[in-house]
Amino acid sequence: MTRIIADISVSVDGFVTGPDPGPDNALGTCGEVLHTWAFSGDPDDRRVLREGTARSGAVVLGRRLFDLVDGPNGWDDKTGYGAGEVGKPAFVVVTSSPPESVRLTDLDWTFVTTGLSDAVATARELAEAASSDSGKELDVVLMGGGAAIGSALDSGLVDTLSLHLAPVVLGAGTALFTGGAPRILAQRSVTPTSTATHLTYDVL
Repeated sequence: MTRIIADISVSVDGFVTGPDPGPDNALGTCGEVLHTWAFSGDPDDRRVLREGTARSGAVVLGRRLFDLVDGPNGWDDKTGYGAGEVGKPAFVVVTSSPPESVRLTDLDWTFVTTGLSDAVATARELAEAASSDSGKELDVVLMGGGAAIGSALDSGLVDTLSLHLAPVVLGAGTALFTGGAPRILAQRSVTPTSTATHLTYDVL
């Protein structure tokens, strides 16, 4: 069965960007430290990245994150989803209106204007189709940003929460959790490396 997996890097104090994120500074001040693990040569970091992206049948992201990754300072041939560990899954963007143009035209973009729940449902259909084509069981990965993941948790849409806890205190930035209903988690795995502690929880 296709799972919905929320997967995001976060600081020790709970931020998914540093202070003052924007088009020219997508991760905010010092925010790049959050993703050091994704470019690490540590074999455990590489395994976590490889296994995480290999399961991606479709990927959901919010409009603000889309504007950053598709912007002039966003993804390129060296950086992008999975840091070269995965092919090109379908991407589903939650937005109030589709963009007039897309820079990354080599990726499969679907824009859903009717809310996060419908975007996740669309991504599930795409992941199930990709599973059928590949003969492998693939999942939906909700990559962010923080508001999208928080809303998905509050709405009961997430089956698994995968956090990459970076050894940095940012002090400010974009918070991952900003309230909402309590959610009980069951810890499934912990993988510590020099650049992150990789935590996986089942959402009960």
